[in-house]
Amino acid sequence: MYNILVCDDDKDIVEAISIYLTSEGYNVLKAYDGIEALKVAGEEDIHLIILDIMMPGMDGIHVTQELRKDSKIPLILLSAKSEDTDKILGLNIGADDYMTKPFNPLELIARVKSQLRRYTDFGSVKKDKTDSKVLKIRGLEMFEDEKEVYVDGDEVKLTPIEYKILKFFMENPGIVFNTDQIYENVWDSDAVCTDNVIAVHIRHIREKIEINPKEPKYIQVVWGHGYKMISDSKH
Repeated sequence: MYNILVCDDDKDIVEAISIYLTSEGYNVLKAYDGIEALKVAGEEDIHLIILDIMMPGMDGIHVTQELRKDSKIPLILLSAKSEDTDKILGLNIGADDYMTKPFNPLELIARVKSQLRRYTDFGSVKKDKTDSKVLKIRGLEMFEDEKEVYVDGDEVKLTPIEYKILKFFMENPGIVFNTDQIYENVWDSDAVCTDNVIAVHIRHIREKIEINPKEPKYIQVVWGHGYKMISDSKH
């Protein structure tokens, strides 16, 4: 059974989310401020966190920063419509997804399931590299069984989301995908206002795999259309 931590200073929201998650068979742990959320996350075996941005004391942004110092647990931020800047900041510092209040509970459940699938796949048992399926594009190598990525022989550390996005592009070199298509394939759920989410994650990937992220040689923008993986160094 998966343990999901729900943190919001509005107890009614925590209870409502808990009801939906419990009905899906998840075990729910509750917190009502950032400090309490960090305490629970440090003491319990948590598989996913749903975290409100605006809370008294320690807000969701600072909680995310603290968690990302030593954890890759999937993290979904909750925010009001007026907090667009905070949502982007949250993604920049390591949140995996966000939802705007009020949200459709069924969509939240879908995103929870999607995050958990990626997280458990990413943490699968390692095998001998000789048996691993390898994706290779010039100096970029991805060992699928080990969930490891190397650039010119040097390993780079990706989050589960970054790994999934890069894998999607490496499996489809030369094909242009818009942000909705990327989101639907990687998150395995319907795309809603995805431009910022995709742009932030791709920027992070570039910072890790590109020599010069401002002049990328792997994932490139096709203006007005989306992004594509360049398989030929001549392009």
